[in-house]
Amino acid sequence: MRLRTAHDRLKVEHSIIGGVREMLEELLRANPEIRSVIPGVIRPVRDAKGKVRVRVTVPTQNGWKAIALSAGARQELFVSCGWAKEALEEAFRKAGAVVE
Repeated sequence: MRLRTAHDRLKVEHSIIGGVREMLEELLRANPEIRSVIPGVIRPVRDAKGKVRVRVTVPTQNGWKAIALSAGARQELFVSCGWAKEALEEAFRKAGAVVE
């Protein structure tokens, strides 16, 4: 399946859960060092209410995997960057997410 590019560095293959797209666009706007963000699979969960929450979980070959929780669902986010986990968590905070 071909990736559709939105705003240059936000790759959209799946839909994006409510509130997360705006936070990701702000993250990319404020941080040109981030090469790309690829949202992954969405799964329903019970505890995803209120403000967008993000948990940076594991390193990948070219960055980090994170989980976003919002609007009754969770979504994987693959962030391509050369940052440490703490720096990425701080960038998510500045973009408006609650980091867990």
